[in-house]
Amino acid sequence: MSLHIDDALLEQVAAISREAGRAIMEIYGQGITVTHKADDSPLTQADLASHHIIVNALRELAPDLPCLSEEAANLDFATRSGWREYWLVDPLDGTKEFIKRNGEFTVNIALVRDHEPVLGVVHVPASGVTFIGARGLGAQCVFANGIAEAIHVRKPAASPLVIVGSRSHANPELENYLAPLGSYKLTSMGSSLKFCVIAEGKADFYPRLGPTSEWDTAAAHAVVVAAGGKVVMLDGQPLRYNTKDSLLNPEFLVIADDSRDYAALFKGRT
Repeated sequence: MSLHIDDALLEQVAAISREAGRAIMEIYGQGITVTHKADDSPLTQADLASHHIIVNALRELAPDLPCLSEEAANLDFATRSGWREYWLVDPLDGTKEFIKRNGEFTVNIALVRDHEPVLGVVHVPASGVTFIGARGLGAQCVFANGIAEAIHVRKPAASPLVIVGSRSHANPELENYLAPLGSYKLTSMGSSLKFCVIAEGKADFYPRLGPTSEWDTAAAHAVVVAAGGKVVMLDGQPLRYNTKDSLLNPEFLVIADDSRDYAALFKGRT
């Protein structure tokens, strides 16, 4: 049985993300202890505190719905492949930015249905801003004071283009692919905020040629689509979730104004 997606559900999920954000900021204000996972990626007590808050709250909200979180992702595909609908969570996206204390980290909660994120909440603990969006409901930016405003991707794109890239995973070869675009402004930032600035009409294009995991992107993916944008693989097909054993995403493009064929820039890349 599928969850009914409405404004009430979206606000319930947003409230969960804010609770997790408060726990993260309590730790942010103290000394940060860093350990490392098997893949050498950093892990802090904030990741784990947020994970427990979110997973327990989502279980209470929808007891029958599976939840896949970065901090409990050791589920094999034989188990996951039977899921038509599930929560996909990154309790602290941008752990490296959290450790650097630059504020560019988020809490990501998505509802994925039939391999597509249909509801997403991206909360920014350092500012208190929450980006929310769902299929059929549009997208909003909710400020720390509770005021909400509808957001939309920018169409037509700005001239020069505003392109966003990763702060912690810079890719020098990207410049070669972007050369045919002519003049553009490149802005670097951490976490799923790169999707959010596109959703709110402040940037036009985010090409991701480096590694990401499905929990890194799903919530912000839903927000971008709800705001009128697209998230596609390099062949132009929509980015999909839970279709294979690996939870790594293929390379992808986040696009505001799709009147330009951005995928053509990367034709021939394998």
